[in-house]
Amino acid sequence: NYVQDPFDAWVTVIIMDVWHWTSLVVLLCYAGLVSIPDAFYQAAKIDGASRWAVFRYIQLPKMQRVLLIAVLLRFMDSFMIYTEPFVVTGGGPGNSTTFLSIDLVKTALGQFDLGPAAAMSLVYFLIILLLSWVFYTVMTNYDAER
Repeated sequence: NYVQDPFDAWVTVIIMDVWHWTSLVVLLCYAGLVSIPDAFYQAAKIDGASRWAVFRYIQLPKMQRVLLIAVLLRFMDSFMIYTEPFVVTGGGPGNSTTFLSIDLVKTALGQFDLGPAAAMSLVYFLIILLLSWVFYTVMTNYDAER
């Protein structure tokens, strides 16, 4: 009964979420790798660059935007987690896997308090928007400095 222990339930939900969204991140990274022109690889081969040098000086800088988008999408998705904890534990044991999204649904549909649920969802949206904007600004400023 691994979902009866709060720590085990938390770990289970995290593993399920990572498993659920890993394919999207891998697909985005693969698309970023495929979009790099072959001329860069040919020039590196002529210069005698090692695999590490190709990764560090060609692939990683060219994939920076794709990685930024992948991390930003996962960051926003991590705030909107609902399915995994609801299916596995229903927000329990106790409140160990109760995320704000589960609390919103319980408030709106379980208690029929639509006003507070609407206010909570608006604040939740603004928090996600603000944190995503801060994350994007910091990452693009870091990219511009390099």
